[in-house]
Amino acid sequence: MSAQPDSPTSLSPDPQRILQEVFGYPAFRGQQQAIVERAASGGDALVLMPTGGGKSLCYQIPAISRHRQGLGVSVVVSPLIALMHDQVGALEEVGVHAAFLNSTLSNDEAQHIEREMMSGRLVLLYVAPERVTHPRFQAQLASLHERGLLSLFAIDEAHCVSQWGHDFREDYLQLNLLHERYPDVPRLALTATADDQTRADMVERLQLQDAQVFISSFDRPNIRYTLVEKDNPRQQLLRFIRAEHEGDAGIVYCQSRKKVEDTAAWLSEQGIPALPYHAGLDSAVRQRHQDRFLREDGLVMVATVAFGMGIDKPDVRFVAHLDLPKNIEAYYQETGRAGRDGADAQAWLAYGLADVVNQRRMIDESPAHDDFKRVQRTKLDALLALAEAHDCRRVRLLAYFGEDSQPCGNCDNCLNPPQTWDGTEAARKLLSGIYRFWQHGQQRFGAGHLIDVLRGRQTDKVAQYGHASLSTFGIGADLSEAQWRAVLRQLVALGHVVAEGEFNTLGLTPSARSVLRGEVQVVLKVPAEPTGRGKVARTKGPAQPPVPLEADALARYEALKAWRGEVARQHNLPAYVVFHDATLAEMARLAPTSLAELATISGVGAKKLEAYGEQILAVWRV
Repeated sequence: MSAQPDSPTSLSPDPQRILQEVFGYPAFRGQQQAIVERAASGGDALVLMPTGGGKSLCYQIPAISRHRQGLGVSVVVSPLIALMHDQVGALEEVGVHAAFLNSTLSNDEAQHIEREMMSGRLVLLYVAPERVTHPRFQAQLASLHERGLLSLFAIDEAHCVSQWGHDFREDYLQLNLLHERYPDVPRLALTATADDQTRADMVERLQLQDAQVFISSFDRPNIRYTLVEKDNPRQQLLRFIRAEHEGDAGIVYCQSRKKVEDTAAWLSEQGIPALPYHAGLDSAVRQRHQDRFLREDGLVMVATVAFGMGIDKPDVRFVAHLDLPKNIEAYYQETGRAGRDGADAQAWLAYGLADVVNQRRMIDESPAHDDFKRVQRTKLDALLALAEAHDCRRVRLLAYFGEDSQPCGNCDNCLNPPQTWDGTEAARKLLSGIYRFWQHGQQRFGAGHLIDVLRGRQTDKVAQYGHASLSTFGIGADLSEAQWRAVLRQLVALGHVVAEGEFNTLGLTPSARSVLRGEVQVVLKVPAEPTGRGKVARTKGPAQPPVPLEADALARYEALKAWRGEVARQHNLPAYVVFHDATLAEMARLAPTSLAELATISGVGAKKLEAYGEQILAVWRV
């Protein structure tokens, strides 16, 4: 369905009216109103707001307001083709003239959009950062600027400009030219994830020293965080999905492309519909899989981090990690793709010692300079501390972003507090074992051999190096191999042990000395019991509405979903672009009998009321 461009003379530029009439929402949330008013009045802003917090409205509403005042087009810089397609489709659905320029367009299509831009009819144009710096596009911007038709710049995923961030993009470094060439055009830089160092880098590189900074709470209270020790992780994942998310949409992140493909195939064999997504797949296959995920219910996308940024699908009920992310920013952003609609969702992660070792090795072997490696190690250490925490996950997660909070009562540690034990003596034994290796032959060994020595196992390697003669041989026979691996993993997380080199050999850090001397108590988590590997029973039915509904309302909700699915197919749109589940649930609960009553429901704007109102009312008249 093609929308007509807004007329700058006939429609109100008031942001509150735009929110209500165009998007169908009765009120702004949090800091949205202050951000919108700042941008609409021509001021720069740096916006940090969690995924699902409504960042897009913070630049879309000022863009519409300024266009209605005759100020021309707003340019949204985004690295994400998926976001461009989704947001343009959603804007056209609500009657806002928007477009994107990217590599998916033919020459004729691109030229048509350029004409719309240069005429001033276009309200929002989404472009990639590399296009912004292209001489042809810069010439077009300069022409618009001379005619007073360049309204606003929005730089989305602005953390990409920082070398300290988790998703650095070199093309973003050139975006300072926007300020240099068009200093009177307001700029919004927006991101969901940035620690203090990344924020400072964003201000410096984008020349936002005079921008007003808006930092919303990073808390996503609807997401339950669960981190488990790896014990046959595939079966753990299957058990998690079947027990708690049967029939739900979800994302599973893996580190390697091969693991993505193998995991997707295995889940499909187990009856969980799953698709792979990574940068090595043919672009047409990636696009087809992404479209299916956005448009179909109950699909699981197994992906590398090449997938997800900018995905607006609101009803992702879980995000699972089969490998440890690089840092808390990456973890927070990836888990934030769950529960964008505000309904309950889960973030589930399985990790082990090998994950820790692999991440450290990747940092050590990268070609980056030493300062960058040092920062990345510190960020990884913060994630390990979160993984090994005994206390509230959410408190630690928010503290990383400088936010104080209270125990949430909704993470795994709050719901089932882990048992702890005084592991000081076990830690001293393990550290002594590493020290004795070095003292005996100035050599370093990996985790498996260390544990064999501690447990007194007479292996060929023990005999080869004469390690049965060490004072540490057999001093840890009271603990199992799994228990020793848990001790070692936690000592790595605490920073007393480091695994380095091609063979992940173990070494001591300076802090190990105080533990060896008995000057520091080491409190460790009791390892979780093995969960078994038997067949998992299915315990959950189809996906439920975001709020409880009575039987009659539930029937209306299902009928509305069927109607929405047909409309989405006709318009080639994801279903949530037509209406979110929460809006359908409210319609089903209230069962309005007139267009006036329907218009009061959150998410029903003027254009959608006109386009779909009578069809919706007809759903429960039959």
